[in-house]
Amino acid sequence: MIDIRQAFSLALGSIGSAKMRSALTMLGIIIGVAAVVANVSIGVSFNQFFTDELDTLGSNFIIIYSQDVNIFYDSELELIRNTPGVEGASAFNQQMAEVSYLSGTKQIDVQGVSSDAQQISNLEVEVGNFFTDKDKYTAVLGQEVADGKFDQEVAVKNYLDITFRRQDGTTVTQKFRVKGILTGEDNAFVSGGPDRDATIYIPVATINELLNVTDYGGFSANTEDSESVQAVSDEIDKRLARQLGVSARDLDNADAKPYRIFNQAEIIERLDQLADSLTILITIIATVALLVGSIGIMNIMLVTVAERTREIGLLKSLGYTRKDILILFMLESVILGIIGGILGALIGLVGSFIVETYIDIPRVFPLSLIFLGIAISFVVGLVAGIYPASRAAKLDPVEALRHG
Repeated sequence: MIDIRQAFSLALGSIGSAKMRSALTMLGIIIGVAAVVANVSIGVSFNQFFTDELDTLGSNFIIIYSQDVNIFYDSELELIRNTPGVEGASAFNQQMAEVSYLSGTKQIDVQGVSSDAQQISNLEVEVGNFFTDKDKYTAVLGQEVADGKFDQEVAVKNYLDITFRRQDGTTVTQKFRVKGILTGEDNAFVSGGPDRDATIYIPVATINELLNVTDYGGFSANTEDSESVQAVSDEIDKRLARQLGVSARDLDNADAKPYRIFNQAEIIERLDQLADSLTILITIIATVALLVGSIGIMNIMLVTVAERTREIGLLKSLGYTRKDILILFMLESVILGIIGGILGALIGLVGSFIVETYIDIPRVFPLSLIFLGIAISFVVGLVAGIYPASRAAKLDPVEALRHG
């Protein structure tokens, strides 16, 4: 049986004797593996990005908002709070109000919430404190409001004048004392809700008093653990529907209900579906590239067999068996695949790093991707080399020596 070190030496010598041809042969493998590695890496990074962004909305959250006025009241809030599995619940109302500080006046989103909203929505306070349910004319500012909305920075204990417009067209102005300033966050992905950096939070009872209303725009809640989010959300949906007179047969009909409800689990599921669709699309493209690469290796190996027919005859006349020849040519094909895989994995690593840096998402690159790239290239090289190696092994030594 052929010595494995000798087989490696012969295979590397054959590859090195035709460097340009070998490089072009590996090109398809390099492109395919690079595409697979970069795709998986970027996919993992996007999943991490989505998770981080969802965490800024809160943990295990459920959001319910009304489709009209005079839908939600304290009775609905208590119904949600008393739903099994609910850890905390807050009503909310919001309005774009006129906010004055020193000589500056800006239109800023003002949201009324209860103190539970801090924990539900992960509202992390950087300076000062969040208000309690006993507070009345106090405010907590988003980072952008405190640092960038006015000519001078707004600090804790400063006062803001906020003017609200009521439903009857009249306005009311109230002075609020700044109690806290939130930690700045990048909410690039979370576009459905308020930008908390550009929001002022005040007690929900206060905004209702100033607007002269008793209903709420919606509720936010969270559960004790992530596994129960969907079940608790469904239970809240059932209870609200029953409370508001929605029939059981219309429970799954969103248009029949005067409110909308969504939760963290549903968002994650939709994001996973989107990520899976993109992964499938790019993987198909990468598979085509790998197929082209494997065909390239097979073609080159067939050419190599034809060019080295006399060499094969000589090796057989020296005592090399059919198995030895098979191993020799299979090894050459596998080496081409592995070298292409290593280069492809490295290019995929660099490419994913550049893309992740450019679009500003977490740079996540599992080391297992290197091994994945090498494994894929090994399989491609092995499969592509089977037929040419088998053809070389079957050559008759006498006929092979007469060739050329």
